[in-house]
Amino acid sequence: MNLEKTITFADHLAKAEEIGQGVKPLTEMDASLTVVEAYHVQLKTIERKVNGGQRVVGKKIGLTSLAMQKLLGVDQPDYGHLLDSMVIDNGGKISSDKVLQPKVEAEIAFVLKSDLIGPKVTAMDVLLATDYVLPALEIVDSRIADWKIKLQDTIADNASSGLYVLGNRPMKVNELDLVQTGVVLYKNGEIVNTGVGAAALGNPAICVAWLANKLFEFGISLKAGEVILSGALSAAANAVPGDRFQARFAHFGEVTVNF
Repeated sequence: MNLEKTITFADHLAKAEEIGQGVKPLTEMDASLTVVEAYHVQLKTIERKVNGGQRVVGKKIGLTSLAMQKLLGVDQPDYGHLLDSMVIDNGGKISSDKVLQPKVEAEIAFVLKSDLIGPKVTAMDVLLATDYVLPALEIVDSRIADWKIKLQDTIADNASSGLYVLGNRPMKVNELDLVQTGVVLYKNGEIVNTGVGAAALGNPAICVAWLANKLFEFGISLKAGEVILSGALSAAANAVPGDRFQARFAHFGEVTVNF
């Protein structure tokens, strides 16, 4: 895809943020849009935001569950960038003008102490490079109207990234069984779903390894100090103004956000 088309698609997604409502899927505008082309649209969007003063502080991995992969007809995850403008304090409140059609997922966040550079990163490499992990909530959002997305749409749209919240209780990876760690997601005090670390490709560390290796294809690496959201452990729950979400992780603490 040429640069002109990349810019056109990036402009299309930017319009959604500008007008505060979802726009037409890119795949309806160009049915031949490829995954690689979609990543270039994402990179153009991030480049613009960085040039505008925002800062990349990490990455997120999406589509780590088999259920979501089957829903979109794909056999691998995708990724997006985390910016400093996306951070919400634990227990904080999200104003309605910051999101379009948000959903909330419980995840495990990795904070790196050393770089991870593909293409041969393993789950063990990830554990060795991790400073600590934290409970997290990801608020996924879509600039595409009604979440009418195909894989290329969500990739171009920064993997449907919105905002994220980190817990206040860091733990070393050897203090926690990442595979067996369970989480219960509450909405307004009621359980909406549960999950476990194994839901993310069998092990959240495998997800981070996949990310490091995928990024290598675009000349990008994971940097020390970055936050990596390793993939949803629970199904995404719709959020509207007035909702309160809380994820309680076994032996790992909790994280909360309000709308």
